[in-house]
Amino acid sequence: MSTLTTARTASPAPVNRVRWPIPARLRKTILVTHVVAAGAWIGVDVAATVLVAIGWARSGDDRTVVYQALADFSVVPLLLAALVAGVVCLVTGVLLGIATKWGIVRYRWVAVKLVLNVVACALLLAFLGPIRELSSGEQPLQDMWFVAFLAISALVFLSFAMVLSVFKPWGRVRR
Repeated sequence: MSTLTTARTASPAPVNRVRWPIPARLRKTILVTHVVAAGAWIGVDVAATVLVAIGWARSGDDRTVVYQALADFSVVPLLLAALVAGVVCLVTGVLLGIATKWGIVRYRWVAVKLVLNVVACALLLAFLGPIRELSSGEQPLQDMWFVAFLAISALVFLSFAMVLSVFKPWGRVRR
């Protein structure tokens, strides 16, 4: 009894080409900057979400005071700092994509993280206006659900991006 073996044409293994080879120390510095900026961004978003939740649980003048504090101490310094952290995450993420085997849109999880970063920055910008309006009394407090939705959505997006970074699902994007 003989067995026939067919010769398979082996396709060349995909080469992990790095478009911008950089020294390991610089790559690690960019990576640390990326992780620290993401952690700062999540921390600021958690603080804002807690303040929104506390304000929502209050009634009457207490609610207005909490929203005034949120606007004075969170909108200008904290949320703008979060926006800076988001932009730093975006820039360092693109640099890491160019300088590592992961690429910018070579893998689906990296592309999703890029989209989540842009959406979370947009949510952050959308979050600034309503809080100022609520604190100044321009917008009725019944519209607080919108601000709570923005804060919770940003937190969910950032948490999901962190999960993607750890588990790296879905594989490569097809050409």
